[in-house]
Amino acid sequence: MGKQNWKAGNMLYPVPVVMVSCKKKGASEKANIVTLAWAGTICSDPVMLSISVRPERYSHELIEESGEFVVNLVNEDLTKACDWCGVRSGRDYDKFRENNLTEYVSNFMETPAIAESPVNLYCKVVKTERLGSHDMYIAEIVGVTVDDRYLDEKGKFDLEAAKLIAYSHGVYHALGEKLGTFGYSVKK
Repeated sequence: MGKQNWKAGNMLYPVPVVMVSCKKKGASEKANIVTLAWAGTICSDPVMLSISVRPERYSHELIEESGEFVVNLVNEDLTKACDWCGVRSGRDYDKFRENNLTEYVSNFMETPAIAESPVNLYCKVVKTERLGSHDMYIAEIVGVTVDDRYLDEKGKFDLEAAKLIAYSHGVYHALGEKLGTFGYSVKK
């Protein structure tokens, strides 16, 4: 068995692909959606996540001004809209309208979520790290909405029913079968 040496690169794959909705606070202009594969959990108390956005993206401007955004998880039904929102600019298109997506305004914040998304994470920026090609927004999750179609009989989120997708090297992937549960390797 051999190994090849490659130059340094982001090879942490697969990763979740998310659609981040954002809007200028109090503004009457349209909300926007940016597709990102650079998002992740960073803390459980307080509950926090991070997203990384290129400064030249239209959504960067909106997040900078509002200090908030919504991370919308993507399932198989949203894959085409997810891709479209990643290759078109919100400066030129109303991404909600173009993709027949519905704005959902929760009690958590003014920025709308994507109603068709199975899970929406409402985030307030607490810190911005200017890192080079991307700025990383570290944000506290202030609320979550979950589509009740994806809850099992015990009220838990059913990942298999939601049919979330992942992203790897320019390809969208359906998540596979369950392989085990936390701690299964040491259960007797």
